[in-house]
Amino acid sequence: MKDKQIIGRAIIFIETNLYEPLTVESVANAVSYSYYHFHRYFQAVMGETIGNYIRSRRLTQAASELIYSNKKILDIAISLYFESAESFTRAFRKRYGITPTEYRKNGVDRLIGCHQPIEINKIAELDYSNLSPEIVMLEPKYIAGFRFCMSIENNNTINMWEKLNAQLVKQNYISMNNNRYSIYETGDTCSQNTFNKNSEATLFIGIETTPDNHVPKGMKLKEISGGKYSKFIHKGTVENLIYTYYYIWGIWLPNSNFQLDDRDDLECYTEKFLGAENEASQIEIYFPLK
Repeated sequence: MKDKQIIGRAIIFIETNLYEPLTVESVANAVSYSYYHFHRYFQAVMGETIGNYIRSRRLTQAASELIYSNKKILDIAISLYFESAESFTRAFRKRYGITPTEYRKNGVDRLIGCHQPIEINKIAELDYSNLSPEIVMLEPKYIAGFRFCMSIENNNTINMWEKLNAQLVKQNYISMNNNRYSIYETGDTCSQNTFNKNSEATLFIGIETTPDNHVPKGMKLKEISGGKYSKFIHKGTVENLIYTYYYIWGIWLPNSNFQLDDRDDLECYTEKFLGAENEASQIEIYFPLK
């Protein structure tokens, strides 16, 4: 298919019709492709069948309604086209590990469960064929830099990067390459089960180095664990980076067969990063996998 935005158009249709009857045929018709060709293309790009994607997306929506609405659980299930309360409970428990009743009672603000829907006007801007991850094995790496606390509501990342770059220039620091990393460190205050926009996290930013190279004054040395990662490539400005994360958390992860490991998430800025406002910039994003 020449139209690389076809997946985005399909997802727009699904998002706007979650509470309406949806079939593979209706989605294919909405983007003007035959069922035979489109369902194969969708699965190749997304790694999931259309039917499974729709069901998974409805579970995500249901989880959000359990937390943020007073609707009866049965009404939520029926409105999202689950056959019965029993089938909804089985599917929900399989995804989240607890029943809908327990989920609502606990008030757990799970990242996947409470994730805000992607803005419709931004979906079509993403090239989904390029957002399919590569599964890679990373060797351990060493980063010279420093850490600080942040949250989505209080994000001071830009200022800290300016501080880091100024120190590297001031000390005339020479590294093995110019690869820079943002490392989102794991911790109890920002786990997958408790994440929200006010959750505090620690972010370690720095430049790749070697363990035997001296660490610039005022900085620390951090080791990135090696292992299995999913590698995504964000193409575009830093301002639009959030929409790539919306895709990863709200679409790819719920529909993948992978489980995240309890290791740090990474962003890598290589020579292909051409500046925060450059549409041709590329940022590598790594999520640790079990």
